Parts: sequence; structure tokens; C-alpha cells
Amino acid sequence: MKPKNIDEGYVTLIDALEANNTKIITWINNSTKHSIRTQLVKYETAKEVWDYLQRLFTQSNFAKQYQLENDI
Repeated sequence: MKPKNIDEGYVTLIDALEANNTKIITWINNSTKHSIRTQLVKYETAKEVWDYLQRLFTQSNFAKQYQLENDI
């Protein structure tokens, strides 16, 4: 329940933000495999989902990097 003393424009912006957040999460869910999607349900915002996916798919392979730098 929203407080009565909040500016109506603010409420409209919050509603739009929530709607867009839901759309983005839906797009991401529709673009991922079921096994990944099941991990995303615990996040409430698109930012949290995106950050999780970034951690999941960003790898740091220091051994390979060292080998390539050494070869150069």
C-alpha cells in the first residue's frame, strides 16, 4: 500500500520503473536456458540478475594470460 502523501508523479515513475524492471527480467529469462533461469529467481531487480550473469560468465584465466604474455 502506497502512502497517501506521496506526489502522484513520483508514484507514476515508480510504477514505470517496476514495470520496466519486470520486462527486462522477463527478456533475460526468455533468453537463457532453464538451468540458468532457475538460478535467477532469487533476484528481484534486473541489475541483480545482470550482475549475477556477469559473475557467472566472466572468467579470469590467469594461467592462460601468463602463457600468452610470456609467448609475446
